[in-house]
Amino acid sequence: MWLRPLRFLSFALLLATLLPWACTRKAVSFNSNPEQAVTVLASDTLTRTADTLKGSPSLSTARKVVISKEQERAAKEAEKAAQRKPSKKKKVFLGEKIKKGFAKSGAKGRNQIIEVFYFLKYPLPLNAYAPAHYYYDTKKHKILKLAAIEDDIASLKILHGPYKKLQNNKVIETGYYALGTRHLRWERFDRNGVLLTKIHYEMGFPRDANVSYYGEDRSLINEVVPYVNGKLEGDYAKFLINGQADWRGQFENGKRVGTWTKYWGFRNRRHYEYQYAESGYDPEVTEPELVREYNRNATIIFDKDKNIDKRGQPEAVDRPGLRRPVPRAAPKVLPKRAK
Repeated sequence: MWLRPLRFLSFALLLATLLPWACTRKAVSFNSNPEQAVTVLASDTLTRTADTLKGSPSLSTARKVVISKEQERAAKEAEKAAQRKPSKKKKVFLGEKIKKGFAKSGAKGRNQIIEVFYFLKYPLPLNAYAPAHYYYDTKKHKILKLAAIEDDIASLKILHGPYKKLQNNKVIETGYYALGTRHLRWERFDRNGVLLTKIHYEMGFPRDANVSYYGEDRSLINEVVPYVNGKLEGDYAKFLINGQADWRGQFENGKRVGTWTKYWGFRNRRHYEYQYAESGYDPEVTEPELVREYNRNATIIFDKDKNIDKRGQPEAVDRPGLRRPVPRAAPKVLPKRAK
């Protein structure tokens, strides 16, 4: 019976000697040599010179690739250049290819106006009923607003795409053009960035415009009366039943402004041009002034600014392309020789 405590004491001493050895960390060498003695029972795969991959170096034989500082610097610069390189995006608006343009007006400095816009790369047919058409004149380097469609002038590019007007690096007007007409939302700002006006267009027509038609099929437009927030604002147009323009003009603040044009009714030829006030905030002009008149042959017969008044002359005299007879010189008569 006295041997039991002795056995328990010997077992405790044995456990105390083995426990510290079992809790110590064993360092695994990655550079072990197969010729060295291995104390563990199971062989470590990391100590072998060949692993399961055929022909691939093991961890013991793999070497780190050493590159020079110049090569490392060149690689970093190439990576940064690839990140900076922008991807080429096709400039397309509403399915049509466009090109970017710029126009400057006014004296250089803070008051100079810069316009950023896009125009069609290839010309397309336009809507003859649109109140106005906008072009970029590549010769004059400015945007033109024309009533008639100009198809045969190569220097006129049809505006199509986003538009932005800046003054002193501040945006004062934004919008979109579509096939030469104002489209979607147009906004105007003052120099402090305060919104002044906002108008929505649908291919040249204000969204709130009153449009009347000839017949029930609504294929021929009779009149376009522009309304914005219940007030006359924008381009006005009236057409004949043959589709030709009859009147064109502009409203501002509920008043007629600028030049109003009366047409002959064929080939979009102008007949009369009447002048109203320059701004809709000026006193209204009830009786407009005739400033220009054309005959049926598109020739000016009256111009107030140029002091031209040929309204009493026959139209054939001023007809373009008219061939007038050129007086011939009298034939020379040689003196008779004396016999």
